[in-house]
Amino acid sequence: MLPIDPRRTDLAAEFKASPFGPHSPDLQHVLNLMRATPLAGRHVLVVVERKREWALGKLSGERGKPVEIVPGYRFTDPETAEWTVFKLRWHELTGEALPSDEALAKEARP
Repeated sequence: MLPIDPRRTDLAAEFKASPFGPHSPDLQHVLNLMRATPLAGRHVLVVVERKREWALGKLSGERGKPVEIVPGYRFTDPETAEWTVFKLRWHELTGEALPSDEALAKEARP
């Protein structure tokens, strides 16, 4: 698989606009790469209260070891939670942070 091109911030804008899809083939490729990283250290969402609250977690990569909850990251809407994980994984895979949400919103406008 080809690595993520950090210049393709249009794909991040697409995800932010519609985190649950449908996704373009290019964005789906990025998501597949993000989901194929090693388990150890991968950011995930942990359900705190079904359909009401989520927390950011990190996987240990060791079977039977609990997910480490990252302090300060609690979410009450799934879109914000998914966007946070996307940004973290983007940074981990590209080495670059995404532009601000406002800059991405401008990029997403036709």
